[in-house]
Amino acid sequence: MSDPRQQLENFEPRHAFFVGIDSDGCVFDTMEIKHKECFIPNIIKHWGLQAVSKYAREAAEFVNLYSKDRGVNRWPALIKAFDLLRERPEVIARGLPIPQATPVREFIASGVPLDNKNLKALVERTGDPVLKQALRWSEAVNATIADMVENVPPFPYVRESFAKLADHADMLVVSQTPTEALEREWREHGIDRFARLICGQEMGTKAEHIKLASQGRYAPERMLMIGDAPGDLKAARANNARFYPINPGHEDASWKRFHDEAIDRFLAGTYTAEYEQTLIDEFQVYLPEQPSWKA
Repeated sequence: MSDPRQQLENFEPRHAFFVGIDSDGCVFDTMEIKHKECFIPNIIKHWGLQAVSKYAREAAEFVNLYSKDRGVNRWPALIKAFDLLRERPEVIARGLPIPQATPVREFIASGVPLDNKNLKALVERTGDPVLKQALRWSEAVNATIADMVENVPPFPYVRESFAKLADHADMLVVSQTPTEALEREWREHGIDRFARLICGQEMGTKAEHIKLASQGRYAPERMLMIGDAPGDLKAARANNARFYPINPGHEDASWKRFHDEAIDRFLAGTYTAEYEQTLIDEFQVYLPEQPSWKA
């Protein structure tokens, strides 16, 4: 099978503007249900954290939903949650060993796209029991999401915004969710027709998605990334693109402002660095670096 990144490398513009769009928590209100009902119960089950389930849940929710790590790929997020748990006094008092998951850390550092396909290949090559455990967890997460997450429509003003951009910009889904899940969710709600490409974790990082699709094809001031997490901002910065934040907990208002104000500025060339910075300053307030129990 060909490299899925080939679609990005062969991408041909149809318009003068480029817009990358994150999906979970940005277009769809799926972050809460995916993490609280799918990721976290499977973390507790597959990593043996039943004895500290309350603290495991708090750590994973902080990393994935309520911190500057919001939106990070599942593997670094898992390790960050383990590390937070390991140093929490209440967990130490219970004497439960928290996984170091060293082979998972090595997988993260390897530079390959962090998806189940590459992890499965590594399991087959090494037979490592920790990697087998990690793969079982990740596959269980995907199965739970497929079973649980449906009938979650886009936020208000998403469709209207896409329709307003459709004749001016090439729109790409830029996400660390598995591509199969992205395609299913965008198709379910009939908004896949707006996306030139749907790019999931199999195609690399968000920064790589933007770079491969846009390099040499668009002027920097005509490139925009829409996202709800600091990783989306980093992906934009890595490619000299502008950023529009969807503020966690205030998504409806963020999309209305995008539709009513920001799109017009972007297309007119008045989406200035100063305007962008006011949006980013507001965005940063919602996502702390440290959890409340460490404050």
